[in-house]
Amino acid sequence: MATTAPSRRDVLRLSAAAAVAATLTACSSAGKSGGPSASGGRSGRPAVGKGSLTKPPKVPSRLKEAPSLARRVRAGDLPPLAERLPEQPYVVPHRWLSPGKYGGGLLLVGTSTEDGSNKEFMYGHSLLRWLNDGLDIGPGLVHSWEPNADSTEWTLHFRKGLRWSDGRPWTTADIMYWWEDLVLDKEHPEVPPDDVRSGTDTLAKFTAPDDHTLVLTFDAPAPVLPERLAAWVNRGNGATWMQPKHYVSRFHPKYNKAITSKAWFNTHDDLANWATNPACPTMTGWRLASNREGRAVTFERNPYYWCVAPDGCQLPYLDTLTFTTVVDPQVRKLQVTEGKVDYCHGPFVGIGLPDVSSLKQSSKRSGMQVHLWNSGSGTGTLFFFNYDYPDEKLRTLIRKPAFRQALSHAYDREEVRKSVYFNTGEKTTGTTHPTAYEYIVDETGRNTYARWRDSYLTYDPEKAKSMLDELGVVDRDGDGKRELPDGSRLKITLDYPADTDRTNIVKNDVIKKNWRAVGIDTELNPVPPTTFGERWEAGRLMSYTTWEVSDTPLIYPAPVVPVPPAHWAPLHAQGFALQTADPGKLKAQAHEDPWKRQPPWLLAEPDSPIDRLWKLYRKGRVETDRMKQVRLLWEIYKVHIEEGPFLMGCVADAPQVTVVHKDLRNVPARESLAAGGWVNAWTHPTPAVYDPETFYWTNPDQHS
Repeated sequence: MATTAPSRRDVLRLSAAAAVAATLTACSSAGKSGGPSASGGRSGRPAVGKGSLTKPPKVPSRLKEAPSLARRVRAGDLPPLAERLPEQPYVVPHRWLSPGKYGGGLLLVGTSTEDGSNKEFMYGHSLLRWLNDGLDIGPGLVHSWEPNADSTEWTLHFRKGLRWSDGRPWTTADIMYWWEDLVLDKEHPEVPPDDVRSGTDTLAKFTAPDDHTLVLTFDAPAPVLPERLAAWVNRGNGATWMQPKHYVSRFHPKYNKAITSKAWFNTHDDLANWATNPACPTMTGWRLASNREGRAVTFERNPYYWCVAPDGCQLPYLDTLTFTTVVDPQVRKLQVTEGKVDYCHGPFVGIGLPDVSSLKQSSKRSGMQVHLWNSGSGTGTLFFFNYDYPDEKLRTLIRKPAFRQALSHAYDREEVRKSVYFNTGEKTTGTTHPTAYEYIVDETGRNTYARWRDSYLTYDPEKAKSMLDELGVVDRDGDGKRELPDGSRLKITLDYPADTDRTNIVKNDVIKKNWRAVGIDTELNPVPPTTFGERWEAGRLMSYTTWEVSDTPLIYPAPVVPVPPAHWAPLHAQGFALQTADPGKLKAQAHEDPWKRQPPWLLAEPDSPIDRLWKLYRKGRVETDRMKQVRLLWEIYKVHIEEGPFLMGCVADAPQVTVVHKDLRNVPARESLAAGGWVNAWTHPTPAVYDPETFYWTNPDQHS
């Protein structure tokens, strides 16, 4: 991977015309910066550095620990620091860091005590780590790794001397327990993650020759394994990857014959959740200290955390993290503006660009400052049709590129940019992550991005009408509404979960207004949230209007390549999965109605867009040459450019809001990040990738 992001134009353009946009400008220093400086102070202070080192820093000769831990060592309650750290601790490589101070706690707000986003602050279970906003990969629990010549075998070397938060040794047996006794167990519901599938979708073979070495053997090349190992938060939103065998095996019937319940895994998994069970060991910077269910959870410093700052201080600097549950979104915002919260990652709690003005106005009283990090979204809130809609007449029309292109030209994205994104970001037809490697690697990459972004972007209602006329989608009875080519009724429903947020509702209203203006009968259709996903995957809904795209397809193919059923071709996606998971079912159900099959599925017609996307995706997954892999991605995007849009985005890379107390340091400013941020992708877990363990107070005694 490239070590730094090649320069590309600033995609954050602030408008002085709107009050909120003016406030956003006030939150930024020169250029595309935003919020406090790299040291966490007021805007205008020069950043310490940009991005992260790609070569692991040397371990400092002198290592230090928190005074509270030193006291425990002297009292005999804790082993010395040298016995708590691995032989080669991980040295956090970010250039923006300044030496910190120990002490104090961080007050945060969450939506529940079981909120999975709490884990997104901690990257400690990750085998490898993203650096430079996804442009590079660095070590994690694994300190070195290498493939064989064709990437069919990967050897992972873990740090020696790692310890769980209870002081017990971490070994590869903890991974083998997860793999053999949970994933491969016929009763346990955990399924294998994509991380350990080869380019042909078959599972790797796991072997652990010793306590610190893991070998993954595939039947086909697996060149993107490092990217997959860096993605997500393990034991969180991502795969589990490890469990403390010495603790959790007592809840497994294989190791405890007293367990006879067929549902043993429910108790096992509840007790294995380190974010709700204080007794469960963890590898993160903080361990759970208390869980006041429904009210608050507090995490305390992990004495055995395996990471240090560049000056040798064992991390974290902060003693505690406390997440207080506030269900009402307006009360959450009030707590931030009143200064009752020290740090707030906006996407987790419903705070965004519409709130910047009030946050700025209250900053003197609250002591809170706004950071703007790039979302990394290639679409903003998007729309896509169900390519596999059961009504044959509508499905035929939906699959015509000219129909989707006409509707894209009938869509006024500038109105959404103003009303939802406050004139930030850039208008787009809809792409993947705008600063992905395949776009910034060279001029061809930059041109590919620009072509896709601009492909059907122009707002031109007259052109849209003309294209619809050419398709035979005309008003035959003079009621102002166009009919299908055979004269039957045409009605588009904008389907969305009824509890969706304002961003999606406003965008849907704009689409409804725009498409009605060119004669397309369009209606909003709120769907009960509890049934939306099931109905979508069964192919029963016409459209999806609440997603966005921030990833790149070889790490997370959806929704660019229709592989998971949650996206634009749900039945095709089921068919793709069954090709390897249960090919016998494809043969047995070949003559059944596709929408009545269980699960409903379709296979791609030869040389159809989906057929070509699948073939390119499969080639990309086994291609070991980086530039050849990039060219295959360009071919995938070419299908979207020439036969799309399959996805209709609106605004790319609009910023996300993070609110930070003025006395909190080492929270990076946007200008300190290699690509300004990549917030929206769960595969790039923010803020975990920026190591909150390095955050510190200038005045810790005032925040205890």
